[in-house]
Amino acid sequence: MEVFEEFRLLTAEVISRTAFGSNYLEGKKIFEMLTRLSILVINNYYKTKIPGISMIWKTADEIESEKLAKGIHDRVMEMVKRREKNVSVGESDNFGNDFLGLLINAYRDSDEKNRFSVEDLVDECKTFYFAGQETTNSLLAWTVLVLAIHTEWQEKTRREVFEAFGDRNPNSEGISKLKVMNMVINETLRLYSPVSAVIRKVGKEAQLGRLVLPANMEVMIPIMALHHDPQSWGDDVHLFKPERFAQGIASATKYNSAAFIPFSMGPRSCVGMSFATTETKIALSMILQRYAFTLSPAYVHAPFPIMTLQPQHGIQVMLHPL
Repeated sequence: MEVFEEFRLLTAEVISRTAFGSNYLEGKKIFEMLTRLSILVINNYYKTKIPGISMIWKTADEIESEKLAKGIHDRVMEMVKRREKNVSVGESDNFGNDFLGLLINAYRDSDEKNRFSVEDLVDECKTFYFAGQETTNSLLAWTVLVLAIHTEWQEKTRREVFEAFGDRNPNSEGISKLKVMNMVINETLRLYSPVSAVIRKVGKEAQLGRLVLPANMEVMIPIMALHHDPQSWGDDVHLFKPERFAQGIASATKYNSAAFIPFSMGPRSCVGMSFATTETKIALSMILQRYAFTLSPAYVHAPFPIMTLQPQHGIQVMLHPL
């Protein structure tokens, strides 16, 4: 089975239901448009652009991008108006307890300082999708890869899952106690971070070692390089060794918090971090309860970053029902 695509379908379903609740089928259509839009953005990111030329002539990709952006905006606002109408005519007493419902509450906040604009509302839907779906898809796939290769860690993790849940579905109390799985996930995040780099703008002039960074300069932080730095992790930096995290992240990084930042850090860390790791633990637990798996001979190792770190040729595993 090729698992990366299977996990893409799973995580798209989960994020659609979480974000849009009963409107999840419409949500899936929005996210499909958003996926296409992200591909167009990536394909054109490094192309040279002549200032002003798009005012008089647009490429086919630019025309399609504008249509997709408008389509996403219109579909989100249709759902918003429908929920507003349901409340106004008494069919519902709230806007919903899903992510869209929370956004509508912010959109209609009586305090002008806290109120969301239409653009904020639509942009938050986009951010939540990438933060909660793309990262989970990537993390699940790479975790299955390392467990398919390192079957001794697969067995350790399976034993822990059965001790916590037996044959029952995972629950929140048990999920928080999965220490071995936590170690495996952290080591996977170190080796195969869903996001390979982040960009930050310098707010005001700052000194970084011998460098003086002027205000408004954009700095790229290469997460992948930090996670593969022998000075931080030792000579075995490229090996899969979950035991690094046996005493927690602080001990593994020798108390250097910037050495391990799979979801970035600080106030602009990824909003989907808890969502992604919790969903990964639930899905992995349910898989480990039902199957053992090994790597297929058809697998070709070729990680490459498109928004998130993805396997260029997929991840093929052999499933063995327990």
